[in-house]
Amino acid sequence: MKEKLKLLKLALKEWHQTHLQNLPSRISLLKEEIAMLDLKGESYALSGDDIADLHGLSEDLFSLSRIHSSISWQQSIIQWLREGDANSKFFHGIMSNRRRRNSIPSFFVNGVQIEGVQNVRNAVFSHFSSHFKNRHEQRPSMEGLNFRKLSGREEAALLKPFSIEEVRAAVWECDNFKCPGPDRVNLGFIKDFWDILKVGALYIGVSSEW
Repeated sequence: MKEKLKLLKLALKEWHQTHLQNLPSRISLLKEEIAMLDLKGESYALSGDDIADLHGLSEDLFSLSRIHSSISWQQSIIQWLREGDANSKFFHGIMSNRRRRNSIPSFFVNGVQIEGVQNVRNAVFSHFSSHFKNRHEQRPSMEGLNFRKLSGREEAALLKPFSIEEVRAAVWECDNFKCPGPDRVNLGFIKDFWDILKVGALYIGVSSEW
């Protein structure tokens, strides 16, 4: 078992040197090559090989950037677990600065300056206790007002299920690239396969409790 772990360590070290060594410099080199192709494309149209190279470089850049971000995130976690909130001078300075920013040494109440911890505390308590106190005030009432009411036919119209034509009109008024749900199926797909999907749309329209 010990020998297998040693071989595994050597294999991981070799893989790291092959794939993950000098990630920042490799990412910078890919960015420079992509910038050169973009600059070339501004002057004249790129050839098919140039476009293929651009796509390949972009994919490599995305892959290396994702790996670099993952490694940086893991390293930050390791550093935090190793050091954490160390009882250092820097940590105490940060906490003292935060305490100074959050402190309220004094403020004015009706033109009078209030100072001292206890006086400030009492003034704040008095302000909020009076602010949230229940008061008996004359509030508007809706009693005695006559509102228009729906007739029986209008009430029935509100409960009437949607027809397939109404659902189709609503779908066709939406943009093709909009997705009505988290499944990433956009409305353009629904329009293209409407003959198949309209059965489900009709079911939703008939189910008024939905």
